[in-house]
Amino acid sequence: MCLDCGKQFQSKRKDKLTKKIWNEYVFGKQSYQQLSDKHKLTIKTIRKRVETVTFCSPIIKPGKVVLGVDACFYGHEFGVVVFRGLIKKINLLWRFVTTENQESYISGISELQSKGWIILCLVVDGKNLSLGEKLNIPLQMCQFHQVAIIKRYLTSNPKLLASQQLKQIAELLPKTTEAKFTILLDAWYFRWSSFLKEKTIVSGTKRWFYTHKRTRSAYRSLVTNLSYLFTYQRLRKQGINCPNTNNSLEGSFAHLKDKVRLHRGLKLNRKLKLINQILAGKTSRFYH
Repeated sequence: MCLDCGKQFQSKRKDKLTKKIWNEYVFGKQSYQQLSDKHKLTIKTIRKRVETVTFCSPIIKPGKVVLGVDACFYGHEFGVVVFRGLIKKINLLWRFVTTENQESYISGISELQSKGWIILCLVVDGKNLSLGEKLNIPLQMCQFHQVAIIKRYLTSNPKLLASQQLKQIAELLPKTTEAKFTILLDAWYFRWSSFLKEKTIVSGTKRWFYTHKRTRSAYRSLVTNLSYLFTYQRLRKQGINCPNTNNSLEGSFAHLKDKVRLHRGLKLNRKLKLINQILAGKTSRFYH
């Protein structure tokens, strides 16, 4: 037997085992102890195998894409801004950040465009509605986020009749058209406009505030965002399949946090490597 060939075979076998251990660690929710028991290796050896893995970004052929963008934060330590193809549910780009700002979104989108991606639509939350105008790209506000905003203002079980009715209208967002929704919203305002203008005077002063300010804020949110809530319907008439929510991205964030939480206590560089691999998916390459 050729000694060099024997070493090469052992190296390939070791590479294969390291790949298997890494995938089980990242995607199989296996702890060091569980991997040690399974592969009959010491925890020190398992940790060394995991630490030698180096992430390599996947190469994806550019094309047309409906892009979901959002950020996921891990306390005050750091966050990750993710740019996801919503139809094929593939993360195209992500960047680690310390704070959320529009510059990180704009630079990421510009990077994708420079690589040849044609962005047909952006699906965002309420904080990034100005991106569409700045980048001249059709923008759909995530309807899930809009309903969540209304619930934050009104609670899940509002006591006031006006608030109950407004919440019911907001929950119709994914089931109706822009024209019908506008009619319902206008009819609600026609009935409750005087109610919204009610003021409370601060005792002993000339100062005042709107009595039902949370209901006012909920209504104003719907009116302000209305032109972005039904972009997906207009695009579908043009043959562009655009979702009305960022749920695909939100779901991946929940999955991501669960995975990272499972491996609590990781140093920052290991945590970032783990997040890189999860966002890239099982099919991405890595080396050691």
